[in-house]
Amino acid sequence: MLGSLIATILSGEALEAARRARSAAIAYAVAGLLGLLGVGFLVGAGFVAAARRFGTIETALAFGFAFLVVAFGIVAIHAMTEKRRKKAAASRRTADVATIAGVAAVTLLPILLRGRSAVGGIAAAALGILAYGIYRENTRPKDGGPPAE
Repeated sequence: MLGSLIATILSGEALEAARRARSAAIAYAVAGLLGLLGVGFLVGAGFVAAARRFGTIETALAFGFAFLVVAFGIVAIHAMTEKRRKKAAASRRTADVATIAGVAAVTLLPILLRGRSAVGGIAAAALGILAYGIYRENTRPKDGGPPAE
């Protein structure tokens, strides 16, 4: 792995890849800017056409209201997806902590059983798990719902 990475750097492929990435980034940035300009002109043309038909003030009010509705919709959708994303991340974090705790327990079990204080170590671990279970059962979530079960 390291040898192929060094060979890539020495052969100049890394520089060529960086050059291609920079070129692609510039091309996409210019295309995005021109696309935004095109959309701006289309909105302007739509405004002029609507102003001729309905009047300038009415068209300005309609366009302003439409843009506000679109902006509100984007913010609302983002808030809903962000809430779902945070909930999924918290669930993943809980599962990861449980996995790490299980691996740590299995890893430390031979060490605990080898010493003279094996019974004391196992009892301390069991008491810790019991205390954590009682704590989780009696604490309320931040949203004020019922205690976790």
